[in-house]
Amino acid sequence: MRQVVDLEGVLISAFVMNLGLALCTLLVLRIVLSWLNLWRFVWNPPLAQFGLMICLIGLYTLIL
Repeated sequence: MRQVVDLEGVLISAFVMNLGLALCTLLVLRIVLSWLNLWRFVWNPPLAQFGLMICLIGLYTLIL
């Protein structure tokens, strides 16, 4: 992926795009984990979600 994305004259960092992808993936993961009732194994769900988001941002940054 490019370092900067041009959207009609507005330059957006690729990090912002990776953040958007991570948030969308996290939303899907939250729904799946709630549906499977797996949040009961997590001591602090907001902290776990933040950690997942950081890992997803790093993953998308490395892959894309």
